[in-house]
Amino acid sequence: MKPKLSIVKIGGNVIEKKTELSKFLTIFSKIEGQKILVHGGGKLATELGKKLGIESQLVGGRRITDAQSLDLITMVYGGLVNKKIVAELQANNCNAIGLSGADANTIQAHKRPVNEVDFGFVGDVDSINGTTVHHLLEANLTPVFCAITHDQNGQLFNTNADTIASEIAIGMSEFYETTLNYCFEKKGVLKDVNDDDSVIKNINAVSYKTLLAQKIIADGMLPKLENCFNALKRNVHQVCIGNTSMLAPEAQLFTTITL
Repeated sequence: MKPKLSIVKIGGNVIEKKTELSKFLTIFSKIEGQKILVHGGGKLATELGKKLGIESQLVGGRRITDAQSLDLITMVYGGLVNKKIVAELQANNCNAIGLSGADANTIQAHKRPVNEVDFGFVGDVDSINGTTVHHLLEANLTPVFCAITHDQNGQLFNTNADTIASEIAIGMSEFYETTLNYCFEKKGVLKDVNDDDSVIKNINAVSYKTLLAQKIIADGMLPKLENCFNALKRNVHQVCIGNTSMLAPEAQLFTTITL
């Protein structure tokens, strides 16, 4: 039987609030067994960019990453946010190591092809160096990945953190029984968007089709759920969606997704 591995992705809603982040990192550090953390930090990069006179360009809610923006993102994601998280995990007796995809060649990517929009230095993941990440975990280190990848030719890329978490979960499934946890501001996938407690506790491939037909799952949740099922089809054991409290052992109100 494979050992268990928990992969947790957090977004800006946690990172931007110091109290929320500290609370989350305390919970994360207490997760038993091997674990990996993946984080973004888009809003912080936008705020710092304004102070530096670098305006964010968005198309359909997606960031255009020019050379100047890439430098900013690398500073914020790979430096400021990543190292603050690592330092606080050390304070919680969790021996973390901060990484980008370029470190130890852990995540290779290519520039997103130009179709209607050129997103600039945005990368789509090609491969995860699972063996290297496995060695880090076996050395009792907890990898903390920022949302930056590389092409092994010296070029860094801004890459979607949800996708990085999913691809790491898929890559590590060779060695572990992986559970992928997406933490966001809601308690889970909701039956009624106006009722925060209307969490759908279990979704499988059959019930997912029904929820789509009923338009209960729509808009921004669609790409997240597609990402979840893609991971499950590629040997990830299960995917959970909810707020950070779902990581506590006594948690009950969150969404678990299986095939």
